[in-house]
Amino acid sequence: MKPKFKNKYRVESARLPNRDYAANGLYFVTMCTRDRTCFFGDVIAGKIHLSNIGQIAQQYWAEIPSHFEHTYIDTYIIMPNHVHGIIVIDRPYNVETRNFASLQSDESNKFAPLKPGSLQAIIHAYKSAVTRWCRKNGEDNFAWQSRFYEHIIRADGSVDRIREYIINNPAKWEDDNDNPANLWM
Repeated sequence: MKPKFKNKYRVESARLPNRDYAANGLYFVTMCTRDRTCFFGDVIAGKIHLSNIGQIAQQYWAEIPSHFEHTYIDTYIIMPNHVHGIIVIDRPYNVETRNFASLQSDESNKFAPLKPGSLQAIIHAYKSAVTRWCRKNGEDNFAWQSRFYEHIIRADGSVDRIREYIINNPAKWEDDNDNPANLWM
């Protein structure tokens, strides 16, 4: 019998085709390392112990608002091989800036530059900064999974459940689908 690959983040969430991901909102994101390699540290007795790369990943995550205007960081956790966090985009004005042509087809903007201040631009910059630090500091094996999971948090009270999930993630590491010990179950 072939082992079943358990992974709740294997497929990138379906982007909403007409959603402007630079629009105001709360976004729950998860980014994993390639092959779920535990570059960021370890969980011991339900507490995360960060490696040097994990400390950089945490520092750079906390610095996101310094690089993106009207962007805030809510609850987050750096796990051994992934990052969970809530990013808040809160501009004083919330104007849709996508033009009509970009709404015609998901493929029309496939290779265009990332929209400044968008969720994709924030995640791309974060992942690039961590990767650059790793290369500069001899951690040449470090790599991210190319995609990330995102969920738009609705105004239905789910933000508290998501915060609780993030906070409790280290305590549940033993049973976590991203724990390498559980990947082939």
